[in-house]
Amino acid sequence: MPKTRKEYTDGDRKAIEKKFRAKKILMCGIGPDEYNMISACETTKKIWEALQTAHEGTTQVKQSTIDMFTTEYELFRMKDDESIQVMHTRFTSIINELQLLGEIIPKNKLMRKILSILPSSWESKVNYITEAKDL
Repeated sequence: MPKTRKEYTDGDRKAIEKKFRAKKILMCGIGPDEYNMISACETTKKIWEALQTAHEGTTQVKQSTIDMFTTEYELFRMKDDESIQVMHTRFTSIINELQLLGEIIPKNKLMRKILSILPSSWESKVNYITEAKDL
């Protein structure tokens, strides 16, 4: 049975205030489409779960997305008509998506990947970088 206002302790009031603040922060930090999606949620936890599902999807969706970006990373190649900057931007966007999903690839592995996909015209530079002490 719920308490009356007179029965609330200072701890109860602080807990209610924290929940209200959290709910307010979540509500103020979203757009109108997201607001419509969560407006019926009564608790902060329900709001958080709804937003998390909307943005990350379920565990299965998240794993599928990780698998898709991992495959894209593994099959990544530099296109014939592509500059180094454009290739690096494409590569970085794949890596950033994986990091956002919690899949961290070590920097040395990323550097080896980039060096391995450069065209043969870059072979001497790749050899020089590979032989350097600090890859």
